[in-house]
Amino acid sequence: MTSVSAADSSTNQTVKTDGIVITVNVNTASAEEISTLLKGVGLKKAQAIVEYRGQHGPFASKDDLTKVKGIGASTVKKNEDRILL
Repeated sequence: MTSVSAADSSTNQTVKTDGIVITVNVNTASAEEISTLLKGVGLKKAQAIVEYRGQHGPFASKDDLTKVKGIGASTVKKNEDRILL
């Protein structure tokens, strides 16, 4: 099995093809990166994540994302493997 990956150390995002593993660090990524890499998260919700992070500091757990308006437990669950802290 061949795997190709690209990582950006400034945002800790990883994209792998072949095994298709996509992750994004919600504590460092831009709204554009979050909206592109998380399922069910558009630019408006991604901007809310970035704004919340700016006001309250980094997320300590994946479940902390539910504190952001528009992000529910189901969104976190379907992106569980994609979210990095």
